[in-house]
Amino acid sequence: MTTPGNLFDKLVEIVHQLRDPKTGCPWDKEQTHHTLKPYLIEEAYEVIDAIDQAPEKVGEELGDVLLQIVLHSEIASETKNFTVSDVITHISNKMVTRHPHVFGDTKADTSKEVLQNWERLKQKELKPNTSIIDGVPRGMPALLRAQRIGDKAARVGFEWPSTEQVRDKVFEEMKEFLEECTAKNADKERMQDEFGDILFALTQLARKLNLNSEDLLHSATDKFSRRFREVERRAGGEKMKERPLEELDALWNQVKKEEKSSLS
Repeated sequence: MTTPGNLFDKLVEIVHQLRDPKTGCPWDKEQTHHTLKPYLIEEAYEVIDAIDQAPEKVGEELGDVLLQIVLHSEIASETKNFTVSDVITHISNKMVTRHPHVFGDTKADTSKEVLQNWERLKQKELKPNTSIIDGVPRGMPALLRAQRIGDKAARVGFEWPSTEQVRDKVFEEMKEFLEECTAKNADKERMQDEFGDILFALTQLARKLNLNSEDLLHSATDKFSRRFREVERRAGGEKMKERPLEELDALWNQVKKEEKSSLS
């Protein structure tokens, strides 16, 4: 009987053959951890797109991510850095260690308790002088990174007690930004700093409300793009730039009204 283990072994062997110095694929043989970075990121985002837009393709896209993992592992094995077995062993051990409420005697009845236990266990594993937020990659999308860092800080008690306090912080940051950008001698660096503070505060408000800033901005951008394309079509495509702003604004409001009516 074919098992996931058998199929995984077959994939590992396929990648091994692709990297064979003599008979392998020229493209695959040239790849390194660094050259593959954009592909790993791209494949991960394609999984996200499939989850949001084409659920029937999620399995296929996850396969592409798995290929990247096996390929990175094969490259590492060639220099005896690590193997795919090491990757599997590491994550298996981590899952058992970080879930003592499942594989041990620790009690955790809620997701909040699970996350608190997770962070406590992770802190024990950290090297001296490291921070709980060190594990959040700087290369993550900015909104996602901001919300993730706020989430990790909150798990160890560094958190606004109420949603109202976060809301007030958003208003405070907006006030500081508006004061700076309307000042007679507005300083660009100061404006940038204040605007960044607004975005960070907004992500924390979203987190407090159990909203996902990254997903919401994607949705808002999709909505704008959809409505803009329709305005562009009604305005005559390339002739759009010849139309006065008032006319374009009227078209926008019309498209917006029609869209809302179709959803009600």
